[in-house]
Amino acid sequence: MSRYTLDFSPLLGYWDVFLHGAWLTLQMTALAVVAGVAVGVLVAFGKRGRNRALAWACTVYIEIVRNTPFLVQIFLFYFGLASFGLRMPTFTAAVLAMVINIAAYAAEIIRAGLESVPRGQIEAAECLGLSRWRIGWHVMLQPSIEKVYPALTSQFLLMMQASAMASQISAQELTAVANTVQSDTFRSLETYLVVAALYIALSLCIKGLAALLGRLVFRRRRVLSQAHRPGRRAVPAAAVGGTA
Repeated sequence: MSRYTLDFSPLLGYWDVFLHGAWLTLQMTALAVVAGVAVGVLVAFGKRGRNRALAWACTVYIEIVRNTPFLVQIFLFYFGLASFGLRMPTFTAAVLAMVINIAAYAAEIIRAGLESVPRGQIEAAECLGLSRWRIGWHVMLQPSIEKVYPALTSQFLLMMQASAMASQISAQELTAVANTVQSDTFRSLETYLVVAALYIALSLCIKGLAALLGRLVFRRRRVLSQAHRPGRRAVPAAAVGGTA
């Protein structure tokens, strides 16, 4: 029985190809996350709105996306629309499918956050005469996003990993590049070990950036965490309110 020996030397000439695939994967994920969360916010508010037709349409959209495989959704965008004469580049088709997919999941996550906002807090804002836009943004959306931010971050990571499905329509992301490299070098194990390492590196980068963004955006959480650190004394009320 022959023993397999790992040999990564044939892959050295493909390092730029791997980096290009990783960069394309990051681009697809970034575009999908930004657009998907924006659409998800609208869908979440639409599902909670008073317009029953709009709420029903949002519910149907979420259920369709969440109950169909992502690969099928990509095929519908790339091959399905092409059947009607609407042809688009593989990158565009993959990103659109990713946006539609992540928007549905983000909508449910954000809706759960909106449901956690106390009704009395919203009524108090209405009594203060705040506009519906300001109530929706300051009173409802910002605290909701802060609460569900870890769940959203996990969804971003899952979407980055699911972008590998785009290789099925020949989008030259990381997995598609790996398929090409292993067919050229016949070193399948080494190729996919490198790809696995790159996906881990991308995941760690996204987690780090998400954590940094969370600390910058959610300043209130950072202030509270600093106030509750061991050994930090509470600030006296007189010092906060000033001397009489």
